[in-house]
Amino acid sequence: MKLEQSKRLFERAKKSMVGGVNSPVRAFNSVGGSPLFIDKGEGIYITDVDGNEYIDLIGSYGPLILGHAHPEVSKAVKAAVEKSFTYGASTLGEIELSELVKVAFPHMDKVRFVNSGTEAVLSAIRLARAYTGRNKIVKFAGCYHGHSDALLVAAGSGLMTLGIPGSKGVPADAVKDTLIANYNDIESVKAIIEKYGKEIAAIFIEPVAGNMGVVVPEQAFMTQLRAITKEHGILLVIDEVMTGFRSKFGGAQDYFGIEADITCMGKVIGGGMPVGAYGARAEIMDLVSPLGGVYQAGTLSGNPIAMACGLATLKELQKQDYERADWMGKEIKTCLEEAAVKYGIEVTVNQFGLMVNPFFTKEPVTNFETASKSDTELFSKFFWAMAENGLYIPPSQFESWFLPINMTDQELNKVKTRIVKAFEAIG
Repeated sequence: MKLEQSKRLFERAKKSMVGGVNSPVRAFNSVGGSPLFIDKGEGIYITDVDGNEYIDLIGSYGPLILGHAHPEVSKAVKAAVEKSFTYGASTLGEIELSELVKVAFPHMDKVRFVNSGTEAVLSAIRLARAYTGRNKIVKFAGCYHGHSDALLVAAGSGLMTLGIPGSKGVPADAVKDTLIANYNDIESVKAIIEKYGKEIAAIFIEPVAGNMGVVVPEQAFMTQLRAITKEHGILLVIDEVMTGFRSKFGGAQDYFGIEADITCMGKVIGGGMPVGAYGARAEIMDLVSPLGGVYQAGTLSGNPIAMACGLATLKELQKQDYERADWMGKEIKTCLEEAAVKYGIEVTVNQFGLMVNPFFTKEPVTNFETASKSDTELFSKFFWAMAENGLYIPPSQFESWFLPINMTDQELNKVKTRIVKAFEAIG
């Protein structure tokens, strides 16, 4: 695998961009070597600037659930572009996408579109505080909800990779009202509520963690979390930025049989364009301006091109077979486990719908602590073995793989064959 062009571009990029990248994980610090520079994508394939072709198991970290340049999505985007790029005014597309999001999340009465998951979550913090009249919030160690100050503490993904507990530039006052619980541990939640219950506005959670790798919580934990928040008048904010549309046309909260008070969304609902959203029942959402006193605005929110891309994506997803999608995830999980055994490598594989992640550890991974025990050096070797065999996976042990929902049986078999070859290379 030749990477001369990628290496040259990286050296050039470092002269004008911080670290040569616009998002830390792209720098490949955790796997070594120069990052790949991508030239184009079509279907489940991407090609780098050196002409190397890979099956893309990242999907731009989730949005491209239909693969690259899907014909119907591309058609919708081109039609929107021909009209104009943005208006800073209301459009039909905003209404249509909000109506379809409500079909997927029927417990929500109203939706507000923003430009990223980070923006959706920070807006949800403000809204939860306004609704409850309380200031404290709770998050779980290892769950990542974007880089807003109040939640950039004990986060996962890039922060685990970089070995940073939070971030410089975040003042102590910004996180003084943020409390940290242990994922999958209801007793840790109870202890916090016992001490601060009347001060807590909301508990924020990824229903399936995706930024410490894929970690699926126990059903009892989620059920009890919903019950205890209701009991104490605490809003449950479920961050479906990653998990939305990953196991069904809707959210992971449906899988656990619970409903969020506020739901945050992103990635898939934009289909590859910068889109985020938050939604809730009317009594909560009507606190947001222009109806209420919770201010939130955005010049590019509801951008017509982004709305067209998201709407076309969701329409296509309504046609997909989600039972088959889960089957594909399980097929990849089994392949990883069997290949690891065959070549004497200790791996624990977690899977939720189209989200999959192999942890290079023999222990079950149920939270931040157990995920942190993974052998990141071995993962680095695995990453490059996968790349050599034409599979593009996240360059971090603590990032989820996102499988394309429309992968054919032939393509799935090709992925499994290449996974086995990668394990053979490092075994």
